[in-house]
Amino acid sequence: MFHSALVREYLAGPTLVTDAVEGMTWEQVRAKPIPGRWSTLEVVCHLADEEAAYAERMKQVIAENEPTLMRSHPDEWVRRLALAQRNVEHELRLIELIRCQIAHILRGLAPEDFQRRGIHRTEGPITLVVLLRRATDHIPHHVKFIREKRTALRNLASAARR
Repeated sequence: MFHSALVREYLAGPTLVTDAVEGMTWEQVRAKPIPGRWSTLEVVCHLADEEAAYAERMKQVIAENEPTLMRSHPDEWVRRLALAQRNVEHELRLIELIRCQIAHILRGLAPEDFQRRGIHRTEGPITLVVLLRRATDHIPHHVKFIREKRTALRNLASAARR
């Protein structure tokens, strides 16, 4: 069934981000090797914050009749949610726990439940399957930025050794 495959893909997300940061030092995680871009820690915290937001939206759509879904403001969250003091390991565990909980819920749904919808304040009607697809795609989208940061850090280290 399509939804089973999508739930499996959703569950694979935490491993992608954990693998992307594996072996990085605290200094590397906090570094901003690409000017004007978030640090790896900020990316991971953003992912954890958005995981919680996606989970809340999906729960609302499952449990309520066409609930109103709020928009998040990632740049404001990064600025205001004490990201520099947060622990990357805790954030990674949170992402994994949230996805495990939501996957358990999703596996208990009937196929037609994936067509339940919420009303997004700026986008209009959104089905559960669309929310799940967006949540699933969110981590791979940001993992490529973590890889770019790792490459930039290696390039900076190579340049410093010359």
